This record gives sequence, C-alpha cells and structure tokens, in this order.
Amino acid sequence: MKINHSNIKKAKKFLDNEECVAVPTETVYGLAANAYSDIATKKIFQLKKRPRNNPLIVHYSNLNDLKKDCLINKEFLKLYKKFCPGPLTFILPLKKKSKISKNVTNNKKNLAVRFPKHKIMRALLKKVNYPLAAPSANLSTRVSAVNPNDVKDDFGEKIKYILNGGPSSIGVESTIIDIVKNPKILRLGGLKISEIQKTLKKRIRIENNPKKISAPGQYKLHYSPGIPIKLDVKKANNNQAFLLIKKQKDDQPNYYYLTKTRNLNEAARNLYSTLRQIKKDKFKYIVVQKIPSIGLGKTINDRLLRASKF
Repeated sequence: MKINHSNIKKAKKFLDNEECVAVPTETVYGLAANAYSDIATKKIFQLKKRPRNNPLIVHYSNLNDLKKDCLINKEFLKLYKKFCPGPLTFILPLKKKSKISKNVTNNKKNLAVRFPKHKIMRALLKKVNYPLAAPSANLSTRVSAVNPNDVKDDFGEKIKYILNGGPSSIGVESTIIDIVKNPKILRLGGLKISEIQKTLKKRIRIENNPKKISAPGQYKLHYSPGIPIKLDVKKANNNQAFLLIKKQKDDQPNYYYLTKTRNLNEAARNLYSTLRQIKKDKFKYIVVQKIPSIGLGKTINDRLLRASKF
C-alpha cells in the first residue's frame, strides 16, 4: 500500500492528543499511544482490558531515539544490524532518566523495544516526536488483528482512528529476546530462532512459560478465538472446524486451510484471520492437523497451544 500522508497526519493528531490509534505492522496490527504519556498508555490497558502487569512493546523509528531510553550492548547491535527493522523485539535495560511511562513497564527496570518494518508505521514513527507503545490491537487474551476489519470487530467506535496499512504480511507477533544478561527467547514469533542463533553463534534457550510475566504474550491463555481447540488430530467430525496445512482429497465444508502446500510462512500469515473466520461461522470446536514444529511451525504451535487453554 502507498503511504497516504493525510492519514499519517490524522493519526499523529490523535496521538498528540493522548488518544489511542490502531496502526499496521508487518506482524499484526497494534494499538498505539505515546509511550511517554501516563494518560495515553493507561487508555491502552483500558481499551484492551489488559492486565496492568502485562508490559507493552515500544516501537522506535531509529537507533538514536532508542538510545534516549535504553542501554544497548554488542549482542543487541549484532541482531539489530541483521534483522531490524523487522519482527524482533528486544528486552533492554531502561536508562534512569528515560521518559517512558511506568504503565508501559509495570514499574520494571527493563523495556521491550522493536523497530517495525511496515512502511506506513515507519512513516508515522518519523512524524511523531515520541516512541509508540503498541501491543496487538485486540481484546486481551483474544486473537490478534491482522487487518483493519479485525480491529473494528473488536473495538467498534471505541478506537478514535484506524490507520489502514492493508493486511499484515507476517501475521504473527514478533519474536522476543531478552538480552539484558544471557540471551533467552521469551516469546516465539515471526523470526525463526535458528536465524537468531546463527547470528549470535550460540544456542539460545527458550523461556516462554515463566512463573512471572516479564514480557508480552506469556500468559497461558492467549490468542484465543473463545472456542476449545485440540491439537494433532487426524480426522474431524462434521460439527468441528478442521484446521489443515495440507490439501485433502475429500474437501469438506468444515475444512479450513492455513496453507494447502505445508508452507509454514503462509500458514502463520493466515492463522489469526482463519481463527476469526471459524468463530464467525459459529463452530463450537476446533481441531488441528499436526503441524511440524520447525521454523514458524513452532510459533503456530505455540499460539494454538495457548489458545487451547480455554
């Protein structure tokens, strides 16, 4: 989609007035507000019905802006040069003089930060003189939004403005890596762990089911369409929605394809929109064909497992 500068100005006006705006990113749509404003960031939690102890990701335009708020290290720079802008979120130490609202971090000393790749989001970040706190633009625990209509379905008129950037190209949230001390993955996402390990030249442990919530997306129930889900199923009953990644010989009305060719990137991109469609089609139960736990298949399985904690 082309950048509509008039729409960028409209979004900026609402943000400057400490309102929330839905914004496009390559991962999912975000619910954005001025990360330096207590008033604006409080509205994010209220709109999403999000627990206050669940921290927010803050989006930056460039490295110089980030340095005003966070301390960086060599491992951050390696990953930044390789993957940013892109679907990777870093946990970094906050500077004592940072203006980031305490709402964003739940009064913690670290901050989740990202440099989104979506050109419309980047254009907006360059226009505002503050970073944007922007968790996914959906109701808390529910399926993330990957297009403007998803945002409308969840919030209706409660959101002041939706900045249209077309459908999200990746379709699942960013991978989160904590690099405050020893690197560890806190959330599986749109960037493969193998690529991160290759860049840092070391194995990275995955710690995405902690006892204490230290990053977004770590709640046991998350990404849920509000329907029970069962994984690794070979056959489905007619009254169950069957989620598939390989073309079946006997297509049925209750078959929903994330991909027909086992393309896991395509499957990830279609995951949330398909779950939303199943809900609209009034199915009461979802069963899922076995999805290989490789590449973005790991992320898909993580999302479906959390969604199944219904």
